[in-house]
Amino acid sequence: MKTWILLLLIGPVCCLASGSVYSPPDSCQGRCNEKYNPRDMCHCNSKCEKHRNCCEDYHIRCRKGGNEVGTGSAEGFSSSEDAITNEDLQKVSEQLHKSDSNRAAESDITLNKQHLASNNNNQDDESSEPLFTYVNQEKLFSKPTYASFIKLLDNYHKKVGQGEKLTAEQLKEQDTFLEEIMKTEVMKGLYQFLHKKNHYGTEAEFVADLKEMWFGLYSRSNDEDSSGFEHVFIGEIKKGKVAGFHNWIHFYLMEKQGLVNYFSYSYDGPWTSYPDVLSLQFSWDGFYKKVGTAIIGSSPEFEFGLYSLCFIARPGKVCRLKIGGHDLGIQTYTWDKSTYGQGKRYIATAYVVSL
Repeated sequence: MKTWILLLLIGPVCCLASGSVYSPPDSCQGRCNEKYNPRDMCHCNSKCEKHRNCCEDYHIRCRKGGNEVGTGSAEGFSSSEDAITNEDLQKVSEQLHKSDSNRAAESDITLNKQHLASNNNNQDDESSEPLFTYVNQEKLFSKPTYASFIKLLDNYHKKVGQGEKLTAEQLKEQDTFLEEIMKTEVMKGLYQFLHKKNHYGTEAEFVADLKEMWFGLYSRSNDEDSSGFEHVFIGEIKKGKVAGFHNWIHFYLMEKQGLVNYFSYSYDGPWTSYPDVLSLQFSWDGFYKKVGTAIIGSSPEFEFGLYSLCFIARPGKVCRLKIGGHDLGIQTYTWDKSTYGQGKRYIATAYVVSL
């Protein structure tokens, strides 16, 4: 009898410490301010926000200093001065939008949206003409951020499972792109915001992390065949369908070469100037994309910056922003099968969603 009493007394202590049975392994219940353990699925210490590996309920359960609090509904909020609130996100996204001097003017792009699809399951081409009637390439694509971005678009194999072997020149192109966008007010503003929130101590640290989270290779199938940048901005072919591919510049260039066939659109955002949001259906090299969203007319640095902001502030969640006075939602997902640095996670995908 004494043995059973002893087991009952010590059993829960053991299990609570391990994060299994009495507290879910993906929750901060009973785990606030615990020491880092690489075997944990997610973390609940003061550094998890910086490393983007917090448990989903970290902001709800853990106060600054790691004290446990009751459950609540203020997703994304924390009493910590370093926490990024929804209000912060809306304010900084508007600031980044205003500072985007490289975005397209209304006269720079002409769209021919044609068929509004109420059902995008039939995979029918409902639009006989291309989506883009006109793009002012001479003005836009000669800008350093556009030119360096475009050089990245032919560096990858589009089929998942085919390993990426980047050359020294292609790796240098990544550095050049990051150097060019960091010269812009958009990315300088983003860094200043994150620096004030104690996510990065120096601009060099910020740029190094951007390179890892976006360009670091991981294996969706095998042999380091993917990266966040490839998936989001270029697109991939997986199981006979298009995955990712959310960038308007790549879409335009592929359509111009006859490799993209525009089918229809299912959503047109409320913006009357660029950037605007369009949800569309299309095929790429014969493979179908059921629903793809693109921020039309955005500069590369603005789109790259918004996705980065949301992945850093709300990894794996919907990020609530504002641009031009209108709500904009961005969903990000983390790649959980491999990490870099001190348990940091790569970008799996990022795209616009309706709020």
